[in-house]
Amino acid sequence: MITITESARAHIRETLKKIDKPYLVFGLKGGGCAGFEYFWEPADQESYEEKGTPDRDEFFNLGEGKQLVLDCTSQVYLIGSIIDFKNDFISSQLVVTNPMAKSSCGCGTSIAV
Repeated sequence: MITITESARAHIRETLKKIDKPYLVFGLKGGGCAGFEYFWEPADQESYEEKGTPDRDEFFNLGEGKQLVLDCTSQVYLIGSIIDFKNDFISSQLVVTNPMAKSSCGCGTSIAV
């Protein structure tokens, strides 16, 4: 479904350890200047069980009890995507390369599908 690079896995895992959360929920929601925007929501067990759909979401084990959760309603828009972590002298960020995106905004957080 999606690919998570080793650098992205390590970054997400370490970030979740720092904030003491087991999950990072990832997906798309309506909004942004291009129509959809990516969301990244750290969650603990209780908040995920309240809002999430564990029977339909896809889980990616990152090690050390940490998981990336792909929101079930976003899956069709993220098929074939690659999540990478880029770190340079200007910034560090998770970057999504999404083959389903028809266009994106200048900042890269909003896409049209």
